[in-house]
Amino acid sequence: MDLLSAFQKHWQDHFGFVSHPTKPFILALSGGVDSIVLAYCLHQSGITFTAAHVNYQLRGAESTRDEQFVQAFCKQFQIPLLVKQIDTNAYCSEHQLSIQVAARQIRYDWFDHIRQANTALNDAWIFTAHHANDAIETSMMHFFRGTGIDGLKGIPAVHHAKKILRPLLPFFKKDIEGFAKIKGLTYVEDSSNATNHYTRNLFRNTLLPAIKEVFPAVEENLFQNTIRFSEVAAVYQQAIQVKLNQLMVPKGNEWHVPILKWVKSTPFNSITWEMIAPFGFTAAQIAEVVKLSTAANSSFVQSSTHRIIKNRHWLIIAPLMDMSTDLILLEDVGVYPFADGQIRLSLESATGNAPASNADQNQHNAIRIEWVNAAFIQFPLILRRWQIGDYFYPLGMPKKKKIAKFLTDAKLSKTQKEKVWVLEQHQKIIAVIGHRIDDRYKWTTQTKQLLKIEFKAN
Repeated sequence: MDLLSAFQKHWQDHFGFVSHPTKPFILALSGGVDSIVLAYCLHQSGITFTAAHVNYQLRGAESTRDEQFVQAFCKQFQIPLLVKQIDTNAYCSEHQLSIQVAARQIRYDWFDHIRQANTALNDAWIFTAHHANDAIETSMMHFFRGTGIDGLKGIPAVHHAKKILRPLLPFFKKDIEGFAKIKGLTYVEDSSNATNHYTRNLFRNTLLPAIKEVFPAVEENLFQNTIRFSEVAAVYQQAIQVKLNQLMVPKGNEWHVPILKWVKSTPFNSITWEMIAPFGFTAAQIAEVVKLSTAANSSFVQSSTHRIIKNRHWLIIAPLMDMSTDLILLEDVGVYPFADGQIRLSLESATGNAPASNADQNQHNAIRIEWVNAAFIQFPLILRRWQIGDYFYPLGMPKKKKIAKFLTDAKLSKTQKEKVWVLEQHQKIIAVIGHRIDDRYKWTTQTKQLLKIEFKAN
């Protein structure tokens, strides 16, 4: 069976859920052999689509050549074509991204734009020309970088959330190139593929060929591994999701995890990995997260998008500086916006600058100011909503008082109470923001440095 016949059978067997004469499709068409063969197979199978080509302007005249080739190919086969030109180097600088990550982001953002801007394509699935070798390389890179079961399964043939289809996934590069030669299909070569500048090229050009000298069937074996890992991952995810549902408590856009329950869960490392991976954490950070179970209060581990903060007997997974969160980590002095206002922390010398009293409730410009003894403060601090059971020692009072009772005595309404936040250190409340500091943190005439807490409500 030649590749076209095998492609058509694979399409009928696995992509029936999108097989419809009027279904819109978009093909990512680079002009390389993989995307050209995919375009040819789709065309010969009567599957209509719009081609989309990105000129990343990374290879000078070669990038221009690729765009012109794609235009000629689409004209020959009467395929609608959309082209995007972009200065990728400038995009990388602006967004602080590597070229590979930037190119991927540009590509998929543009696909989303095409679907949004074109009524005829707003429900379109995206075809990409990933093949078996791509799946192998991806699985290997994940393995060496550190991953879970999902990472070992390589590239999925269907990504439902992003509406991506990869119908060439069962086919190896050598078969795709052989088919192009038999059919007389011309294509362009990306000169950067011959270098090992990118990680994938190192695996493709150096590591896999070296392994193949020892294990000639390595490519087929690894691809079969990805298939088995995909099946194992399905069973694994069903089991692990039950565990995570029992462990992780959603609260707004945060997730709260009881530490005692977490450390007793089994299999511990796998559950920990699956718990943190969706929030941008890496496998290398598992050990750091585990240390939080015995770390000091307010300790945290951070990814590019989230923090895992230890707060008493809980781990709290919260977005970085998200104003809608119910808990914010204050790492140093500075300005911190949050859901119900803004807090500014600053250090000032007590000499000659001491306020009239600790109970300074300055309401000038709707800003409330409180002062505490900086010698008693150790960052990071936690800014959070008050909770039932919280207590503190209100300034001037020798005994502790529940915050709930304090707010009731202050005659705050239910909605006003809901907007009250506390500043916390090592499980001790420093201040009920905008209302009263804790007596244990008050300054005296011997105080040398003050922490100024300025609160402005929304």
